[in-house]
Amino acid sequence: MDLKVGNSYNGFTLKEERTVKEVAAVAYIFEHDKTKAKLIKLSSKDDNKVFAIGFRTPPNNSTGVAHILEHSVLCGSRKFNTKEPFVELIKGSLNTFLNALTYPDKTIYPIASRNEKDFFNLMDVYLDAVLYPNIYKQEEIFMQEGWNYKLETKEDELKYNGVVYSEMKGAYSSPDGSIYRYIPNVTLPDTQYANDSGGDPECIPDLTYDEFLDFHKKYYHPSNSYIYLYGNGDLEKELKFINDNYLKDFDYRKVDSQILEQKSFTELHEAEFTYGIAKDEDEKEKTYLNLNFLVDKATNTELSYAMEILTHMLLKTSGAPLKKALLDKGIAKAVSGEFDSSIQQTMLSIIAKNSDPDKKDEFKSTIYEVLNELATKGIDKEAIEASVNKVEFTLREADYYGFPKGLVYYTNILESYLYGGDPLAHLQYDAVLDKIKSEMFNGYFENIIKEHLLNNDHVSLITMKPNKGLVEEKEAVLKEKLNKIKQSFKDEELNNIIEKGKRLLERQNTPDSKEQLASIPKLSLEDINPKGETIPTEVRNIEDTKVIYHEFNTNKIVYSNLYFNSKVIAKEKVSYLRLLGDVLGKIDTERYDYVKLSNIVNINIGEVSYLPVAYNDYAKGEEFKAFFAVKFKSLLSNTDKALEIISEILNHTKFSDVKRLKQVVDEVKSRTETMIMQSGHMVAYRRLLSYMSARGLYDEKLYGLSYYKFICELSNKLSENPEAVVKELEEIVSKLFLSDNLLISFAGESEDYETFKNDINKFKLTLKKGKGEENKYDFEVTPLNEGLLTQAEVNYVGKGGMFSRDKYNGSLNVLDTILSYDYLWNNVRVKGGAYGVFSLFRRDGSGAFLSYRDPNVEKTLGVYDNIPAYLDEFKAEREDIIRYIIGTIRKVDHPYSNDDKLNVGDANYLSGITDEMIQKEREEIIATDENAIKQLKVLMQDILDENYICAIGNENKIKSEGNFKQLVRVKE
Repeated sequence: MDLKVGNSYNGFTLKEERTVKEVAAVAYIFEHDKTKAKLIKLSSKDDNKVFAIGFRTPPNNSTGVAHILEHSVLCGSRKFNTKEPFVELIKGSLNTFLNALTYPDKTIYPIASRNEKDFFNLMDVYLDAVLYPNIYKQEEIFMQEGWNYKLETKEDELKYNGVVYSEMKGAYSSPDGSIYRYIPNVTLPDTQYANDSGGDPECIPDLTYDEFLDFHKKYYHPSNSYIYLYGNGDLEKELKFINDNYLKDFDYRKVDSQILEQKSFTELHEAEFTYGIAKDEDEKEKTYLNLNFLVDKATNTELSYAMEILTHMLLKTSGAPLKKALLDKGIAKAVSGEFDSSIQQTMLSIIAKNSDPDKKDEFKSTIYEVLNELATKGIDKEAIEASVNKVEFTLREADYYGFPKGLVYYTNILESYLYGGDPLAHLQYDAVLDKIKSEMFNGYFENIIKEHLLNNDHVSLITMKPNKGLVEEKEAVLKEKLNKIKQSFKDEELNNIIEKGKRLLERQNTPDSKEQLASIPKLSLEDINPKGETIPTEVRNIEDTKVIYHEFNTNKIVYSNLYFNSKVIAKEKVSYLRLLGDVLGKIDTERYDYVKLSNIVNINIGEVSYLPVAYNDYAKGEEFKAFFAVKFKSLLSNTDKALEIISEILNHTKFSDVKRLKQVVDEVKSRTETMIMQSGHMVAYRRLLSYMSARGLYDEKLYGLSYYKFICELSNKLSENPEAVVKELEEIVSKLFLSDNLLISFAGESEDYETFKNDINKFKLTLKKGKGEENKYDFEVTPLNEGLLTQAEVNYVGKGGMFSRDKYNGSLNVLDTILSYDYLWNNVRVKGGAYGVFSLFRRDGSGAFLSYRDPNVEKTLGVYDNIPAYLDEFKAEREDIIRYIIGTIRKVDHPYSNDDKLNVGDANYLSGITDEMIQKEREEIIATDENAIKQLKVLMQDILDENYICAIGNENKIKSEGNFKQLVRVKE
């Protein structure tokens, strides 16, 4: 399509065309003729096409209206009149991404697919959803997704329920999540950012249905939209579809979505908040301290990138000066920092965790002391170079939390475009980075510290203290509030609430009609490639060392994993393997102190991690392989230096620096506590697997609650008997890092492999000779069936069991789709109010059902137990089964990054999963029919009969519900 600036194409006038070499794309910037909607197409060779429509949605309160609306518009629309088109698409689309996201000032609806037909189907559903939702016809959508009064009879206790209500109760249960919600409230008090667009659970029930509708009427108009297209799709066809089916029917409207600008403070603003801990929990070292600097407008692109680099320099490496000073002084056990460029006025936030209130002044003064010293004496040049290199490497990879690259680019565009700036400013970073590099050793970052931090009066200081019994107190207050509300209602009002609840339940229980389901666009089995994609894998040798080689283009970046057989370590010591992974690279070595080490790593290595991994050995039944993996990626030209640094870390780390070792352990403890609160479903899942198999128990000792308990004990041990810990680590290193104990994997092209061979041979010469004696990992498995007690206001509920491995087949994957997005979704999420729920069936014979941010325990376990009865009654038309099959293939065919390809290819090889096995599973998926699903009833019953249960969450709820053999307090 030959385009000319100034011409109109299918209702859109081309305003600008620009080549963006950084992302290998040509950008076409359009404005819609009738509505003035903004549209950008990044045209590239990428077949993973992305579409998104976003709206500027600044909230005026903390009722979560933007968030509730994000959920609700996907619950049926004009053309797609099912209860949840979003879920139907997940069940029956080949999408590679499908979601909706609420930010503090915008709401976006992105989709991605590699299949053109599917791509247009998804666009159609999403555009209809945001512009013509069913929310105006069905108040029950608002009640289900937002909040409602739960009351079945007049005698019942009045309660709140709702998906977003439960989700945000979970979000506010995490102190880490809470501190980030308080930061804009204190730092930007006169703007919409002072409100929580996600919703404060205490405020969500203040939102009325009319206010909810008014928010949509105001903001969800094409004139307030930012539309985005990415990939190798046909631009003319895409523009025509968007205009002819949607935008042509709207006229221009002036939408007041202005985001207020915060006037600068003239003095420090302070605030204090609390969060809940158990009544018998120690308050010592549980306080969060936080200092924030408002920096500048997001449209100042150069400063945004410079601040991103400076934040990395100051706070994100092991030897980062601000982090180091706060830890060395004992002000906190963990320090983190973020530069937020996703809001109109950018902000640097510094957070110290596991501190005490009386250290607040020292926290603040230490930050200013360090900044003053850096500004006057200068920043270490290696530290500057390291951070510049690290940020640039991350930018060029554009690998962000599983988002497709095209979506990453859209969020980058909005960081300027939403605030009236150049939409491509955050994508065309070469010139900015070149300028920064040319000035970086000439006082560039020192001047930024002076101007934007030291001479900045717009600063806020937040203290968030633990409060014993706060959760119980809030529960009591809420209970009393609802009791008073109920007492204030007349009989007529109570009857109305009960009737509304019945109508909601009726809507939830009434299946979509055939006609309604037929409105959802579908693919056919012919749209599926019958042959699955495989990761090229062959076994080679570099001298006497086996290499798992994956040949594909990596653009001169080396991706490699170095596997050391970790079964040379006694099974009683396996938690030390995870500890080793947590401390390597963060402690002095013989040649470098840990500050310098961190810098040379970031200068020469794109990314490196050290961690224990395990793979089921399907050729040997219950056995599994265990390795300690060194995973790294670097520019091909830097591989020799990268391996030299890794060798220094593996062979010459000085564990005897007990003070530093203790710092690292305390940081790990703090990080693990955060993980437990934010990912309780994974804690419950790993605990369930530990009841089932030796491999499950092994993984749990490394990545589950057991490791947290181990770290807590170890922290004390380092104070009482540090020599014993040092000795354990030294012994493990002496047994582990041996040349004959090494297996290598590599991803790249043939000519890159030849270079890598020479570099790896030099590396091998630095390892001690030997192989070590392998231990038998015959862990004794015990079904503990635990209730794990926390101060969260929600729960994560799991149940599972084992089934015979020979019964595993592709139809189980289809059942997973059916359960996760039909039976479990409807009963645990829609009716139960949990934020999420899913099932998992693995090739090793483990099966599990898990809920996420769930207000219930027993009720959810009852839903799991009813799965066999559901399957007994299961009926599905052939077209429904086809939809489930397509939704399952979507998961199987998810596009991989180069890093993913390496790791998945390795896992398949090490587990003995062949291309033939993968193809057979695909064929079983495609051949699945109603009978195959019904036959899985027996297998589901076998899993549930094992009766392994584990839930983590609200202490009072778990104590009063669930048949748990043991109750375990999570925090010490």
